[in-house]
Amino acid sequence: MNKKQLIIIGGGAAGFFCAVNAARMNPALQVVIIEKSSKLLSKVKVSGGGRCNVTHACFSIAEMIKKYPRGASFLKKAFHHFFTTDTIAWFKERGVELKTEADGRMFPVSNTSQTIIDCLIKEANKYGVEILMNREVSSLIFENEKWQINFKNSETVAADYVCVASGGYPKINQFDWLQKTNHTVETPVPSLFTFNMPGNSITALMGVSVEAAAVKITGTKLATEGPLLITHWGVSGPAVLKLSAWAAKELAAKNWHCSIVINWLPQYNENSVKEKIQQLRFTIAAQKISNRNPFNLPARLWEYLLTQSGINADMRWADLPAKEQNKLAKNLCAQELEVKGKTTFKEEFVTAGGVALAEIDFNTMQSKKMPGLFFAGEVVDIDGVTGGFNFQNAWTTGWIAAKAISNIAQQQ
Repeated sequence: MNKKQLIIIGGGAAGFFCAVNAARMNPALQVVIIEKSSKLLSKVKVSGGGRCNVTHACFSIAEMIKKYPRGASFLKKAFHHFFTTDTIAWFKERGVELKTEADGRMFPVSNTSQTIIDCLIKEANKYGVEILMNREVSSLIFENEKWQINFKNSETVAADYVCVASGGYPKINQFDWLQKTNHTVETPVPSLFTFNMPGNSITALMGVSVEAAAVKITGTKLATEGPLLITHWGVSGPAVLKLSAWAAKELAAKNWHCSIVINWLPQYNENSVKEKIQQLRFTIAAQKISNRNPFNLPARLWEYLLTQSGINADMRWADLPAKEQNKLAKNLCAQELEVKGKTTFKEEFVTAGGVALAEIDFNTMQSKKMPGLFFAGEVVDIDGVTGGFNFQNAWTTGWIAAKAISNIAQQQ
């Protein structure tokens, strides 16, 4: 009857990881997960096309933190407590083997996110974690040495410790109940989104992808490189998603209207590609330009770039005028396109922003302002690019909070 109670707000990756680890490390804790919806681990389910991109095969903290547009210096310290190697070992100990794909992303060998969900639910059952669904928090108040958690359905529960793992919110007013606990919230803006180009002729190439393209936002130093996919609304793929994360705040301020420059051949610049075209005018002079694609670009993309450069499909390399040659070089290495909006990437919604990191202790994930209040996952001002980095933040911060709460409860 004298069990200390830990309530975790949020039934996602960070919340579950905190719950199952705290319950395992300290059996004297009564652990309860509160979820506002009727679904548990919903992001885990849809991640990686339903396969769950658990983490990334990066074993250097210095390299790993380069993947976080916000929160890198905080995670540089936090990762010393629980890192990718620990994540892999944690799941392996529970019978879940992970595999690494060519791009470094790690998935369960089963290729289904259900394996991760089943593992976490099994741990919750094993250690007696209670789960309350369909309860949305309206306020969090500390009084009489206890945390009072009030729900919108007028229910109230009390706890000795609270870990907020509610995920990111798209609007600042959704953080009201947290701001009332005297915490600063960095205004949330969307991250990991695709670029819309309504009416642009490039959208006719939907489905075309290139293995490597460099994308830069004009007038800034923001640039990324990686696979790029053309869609019926604009451009997507890892190169664009990464850029959207790094430029999240700048693009939100511009209402997601900007100009980007795409280099379809990152190994070339305008000058070196001009030299290559000059060589082609001699080495394959008699061949039609449209028939021979010397840069190994997808055929539809090559034809599109020729049209954009004013080059007739029947023209031979030897007959390519200087003006069109220069246009082609520019379109290959510095094609400028207008972005007029964004689309959330599948269901993998991520926000930049959240509870200010200056108010959280990286060694414990405990609030520096309110003892007994902890945070984990995306509710804090940390977000990563696509590739398993946001989940690693969830596992790391969830585990640190669990260990700290377990220790504090034992000492009290």
